Amino acid sequence: MYDPFAPEVRGDPYPLYAELRQTAPVYWSQEQQAFLLTRYADCVSVLRSAHTSVDDRNAARQGERRVSLRDNAAMAGLAELRPMLFSDPPDHTRMRSLVAKAFTPKRVEGLRPHIAEIVDGLLADAGANGGLDVVADLAFPLPVIVICELLGVPVEDRDQLKGWSRDLARTVDPIVPPDVAQQAAMAGMFFINYLNNLIDERRAAPRDDLLSALIAAEDEGERLTHEELLINTILLFVAGHETTQNLIGNGLLALLRHPDELAAFRDDRSLAKNAVEEMLRYDGPVQLTARIFTEDGEVGGVRIPKGETAILLLGAAHRDPEQFPDPDRFDIRRENANHNIAFGHGIHHCLGAPLARVEAQIALTELVRRFPRMTAGEPVPSETFTLRGLSSLPIHL
Repeated sequence: MYDPFAPEVRGDPYPLYAELRQTAPVYWSQEQQAFLLTRYADCVSVLRSAHTSVDDRNAARQGERRVSLRDNAAMAGLAELRPMLFSDPPDHTRMRSLVAKAFTPKRVEGLRPHIAEIVDGLLADAGANGGLDVVADLAFPLPVIVICELLGVPVEDRDQLKGWSRDLARTVDPIVPPDVAQQAAMAGMFFINYLNNLIDERRAAPRDDLLSALIAAEDEGERLTHEELLINTILLFVAGHETTQNLIGNGLLALLRHPDELAAFRDDRSLAKNAVEEMLRYDGPVQLTARIFTEDGEVGGVRIPKGETAILLLGAAHRDPEQFPDPDRFDIRRENANHNIAFGHGIHHCLGAPLARVEAQIALTELVRRFPRMTAGEPVPSETFTLRGLSSLPIHL
């Protein structure tokens, strides 16, 4: 039996991914009650398909898989709602169109100078102490500050929101232990109470921020209900920093473990964009996504009946030699590194992907420039499988 979610596999799932891809690329997992897909072409095909759904109410076996943020009690009364990440058209289209304006590539590129200022300040503080933990001192605070500013959440509240966000993020794994679900339920209620107060403030005194813009759209009617505003703001905050934090931590660790690539990255700043694409491919911050078949279908010669779930192991797809030659090699000059699907593909491609890329490019470039002789201490992996990252990465300067 193949179980990529087993605790002993989490440290390095890639050998098991390779074995799965070679022996059973479309594998029925009895434990997950889902088909596991490991080939790049199969994953892209399913992500593009108009006959799959992200709404688990379309699943054949309701209640057998405990999956998280979208139907967890954490949403405290919002359980029947789906944030745009777990909604199909037309609801998905309507909600996404409201948020998309804040994350256009042009607007994100305009944030580069301000992001660079934030990075400079964070690294100056860390350098003054003679050492740093890349996660605690840079990878976490950077995207939190940026998303707080975009949404209009007071930055001084970020430590409080951090705990709630982490508790909710732990529920994205395919199986959620009862104690984790209970913690997430409490975090969801605290988050909702906090946002209700903040929304009341913004409704009374709008500002030039995304939350005020979404409230204005809600007030227009038939665009965004108050409940949708709540659940999508939570999604934006959690997604707005968890993936970026993991990208920066995983990316720096890959560089430090490959000295030749680190030297190339340090010596040629023009490699930053492609290097981040290779980091997303080599050890991406999101290891899987899921789709439910709304019609009988076929993947890789295997029939998948209507209502069944396919878990797309993105981390496995990124090590598929049919798409990425010599896939276990970390190569920041890789020509097709930008073909990664770390942020999804198709209509559910992550809205915040341009922002995450820019934040990682700036953070990693400045980190390597400022501390050219740094070495890594012992990394501490995070507790989740789906969101793959580090909870600590000490650096000796």
